[in-house]
Amino acid sequence: MLNLPNILTLIRLVLIPVFIILFYLPSDRSNFYAALVFIVAAFTDLLDGYLARKLKLTTKFGAFLDPVADKIIVCTALVLIVEHYSLYRDILYPHLGKFITIPAMIIIAREITVSALREWMAELGKRANVAVSWVGKWKTTIQLVAIAGLIWRHNELMIYSAVIALGVATILTIWSMIMYLKAGWLYMKE
Repeated sequence: MLNLPNILTLIRLVLIPVFIILFYLPSDRSNFYAALVFIVAAFTDLLDGYLARKLKLTTKFGAFLDPVADKIIVCTALVLIVEHYSLYRDILYPHLGKFITIPAMIIIAREITVSALREWMAELGKRANVAVSWVGKWKTTIQLVAIAGLIWRHNELMIYSAVIALGVATILTIWSMIMYLKAGWLYMKE
């Protein structure tokens, strides 16, 4: 049960409280370190999946835990940045938080919807019909970059670029959810 990919997934879960603590530390560099921990956690996600396939170390435990760890870290990060930017007052655009809150709600709703759809499709023996698509992979990559930028918030350019990337990720989020729901719709009509 415990192999290298699963250990990496467990490390990702252990990094979540570290990330939260760093996010809230009142230090000039804590947001950089929080972003760094988030990036390391995101990298372990790429690495554990690659190693599991490459070394043929896939397990049922890993198949369960990996998506759970992914969703927990992403949803945690989204909640934290929504809180931060709801209090943040930008000189150029004082309502910047809305452009983070609305995408965050859409992303979290999509994660819940697609997770439920995958579970339901697995019960039907049709899990492969809702496998991760290229749109989902791009969505995840852009979303992780956007979240890391919003956590680090090094300067205004980084923040605005991250908000734009989050908008792009949200469009891909909706697109991928529609693709998954379309794949499952045939079975929902029965």
